[in-house]
Amino acid sequence: MEIDPTRMCELLVGLPDVDVVGVEDVACGPLRVHVRCRERDRWCRECGVRARLKDRPKIELVDLPAFGRRTRLVWHKYRWQCPEPNCPRGSWIQTDHRIAWPRMALTDRAARWACEQVGRYARSVNEVAGELGCDWHTVNEAVIAYGSALIDHPDRFGPVEALGLDEVLFVRTGPYRRQDFSTQLVDVSAGQLLDVVPGRSGKAPSAWLAAQDQAWRDLVRWGTLDLSGTYRSVFNAMLPHATQIADPFHVVKHANTKLDECRRRVQNQTMGHRGRKTDPLYRCRRLLTKADERLTDHASTKLRGLLAAGDPDGDVATAWRAKEAVRDIYTHTNAALAMEWTERLAYELTAANQPIEVRSLGRTLTKWKHQIVAWHHAHVSNGPTEAVNNLIKRVKRAAFGFTNFANYRIRSLLYAGKPNWELLETITPH
Repeated sequence: MEIDPTRMCELLVGLPDVDVVGVEDVACGPLRVHVRCRERDRWCRECGVRARLKDRPKIELVDLPAFGRRTRLVWHKYRWQCPEPNCPRGSWIQTDHRIAWPRMALTDRAARWACEQVGRYARSVNEVAGELGCDWHTVNEAVIAYGSALIDHPDRFGPVEALGLDEVLFVRTGPYRRQDFSTQLVDVSAGQLLDVVPGRSGKAPSAWLAAQDQAWRDLVRWGTLDLSGTYRSVFNAMLPHATQIADPFHVVKHANTKLDECRRRVQNQTMGHRGRKTDPLYRCRRLLTKADERLTDHASTKLRGLLAAGDPDGDVATAWRAKEAVRDIYTHTNAALAMEWTERLAYELTAANQPIEVRSLGRTLTKWKHQIVAWHHAHVSNGPTEAVNNLIKRVKRAAFGFTNFANYRIRSLLYAGKPNWELLETITPH
C-alpha cells in the first residue's frame, strides 16, 4: 500500500512518467489536475545541439471524470528552441502520445473511452459530451479519429461467402424533404456490415467491389438481394460467378402487395370510395395477408363470406390464391420441383383472363425465377442484411438523425461492422 502523498496522487492520475504539480478545485467548476512530464526533449533532432527553453505553455485537456466530477488535465509543456540560427527545425513543443495526440482536445484515454461509448454502445455524441463536460465537436472529432483507424484495420473482415445488398434511408433534405439513401454491403454469413456507400444506385457498390482484390471477389458464392434490378446489375457486372438469391420474405411481400392493390381497385370499382369499416373488402384486409394454414375455422369462414359479399368478379379471391401459391414455392425441398412449380405458376398467372395485378405478379416470377429458386440450393436469405439495417436505424435514432455522411458511415460501421474493440488501446488515430 502506497502512503506517500505525492505517489498516491500520481497513481490516481494514472499516467506514466508524469509528476502531479497541483490540483485546482474551483467551486461549481471542473477539477483541474496540473501535470508535468519527467522526460524532456532537450536535444535538437536535426543538428544534435542542446536546445534552450523558449517558454512553458499550459495545455488544458478534457479528461475522464474523477470521483464523479468533471476533470481537466492541465499539461505544463516545454517549448524548446535550437540555438543554431540555420537549423531548419527552429523550435518544437513537447509531445507525449500517452497523454494526448497533437491537435486533440481530449486526453488519449478520454478519447478512446468516448469512441467506445459512441461506437460500441450506440450512445449519442451529445450524451457523452455532457458526461465529460465538453463540446459536441470535441467528442465527435475523437470518434472520427479513433473510429476511422478501427474500422480501416485490414483484419476487420476476411473472406465473404455470401454478400447482401440493401438500402436504408439516410436523410431527408431540402424544402421538399428529398430522400437520400445509402447502400449497405453485408457479410450475410457473419451478419457483419462491411461498408456503407452513398445512394442506392449501382455506381457506389460497384466501385466498392472493384476496390477489393480479385481473389476476394472470387470467394463470394452467393449474392442476396430483394427484388431490385439495380442491385442485380451490380452482381451481374462485378460478381458474375456468384449465384443470386431473391430474398423469400420480399418475394412473398411482393405477392401480398399485389393482393392489396387488387383489393383496393375492386373496392373503388364496387363501392365508389376507399375502404370504410363497414365494407366487406376492408373488413377482410388483414385476413387476406395471413397464411391460409394460420386461419382458424371461424376466420376462414369469415374470409370467404366477406369475399363473396364484396368481390363479385372474384378478382381478389384469385389474387389471394396466387399469393398462397407463391408461398408454396418455399414448401418444396427439391430445387428442380421448385423451378417447375415457379415456371408453371408464372405461366398461369400471366394468362389474359387473370386480374391485372396477378398478371404483374406472374411477370415478376418469370423475370426472377432463377433467383427465387436459387434459395433452395443455398438456403441463404437477406435476413442478416435486414438485421444490420435495424442496427443502423438504432444508431440514427440515438443521434436523432444524420446530415453528414462521413459521421453516419463511421458510427454505423463501429456499431454494426464488428470491429475488434480489443485493438482500441493500440491503434493510432487518423
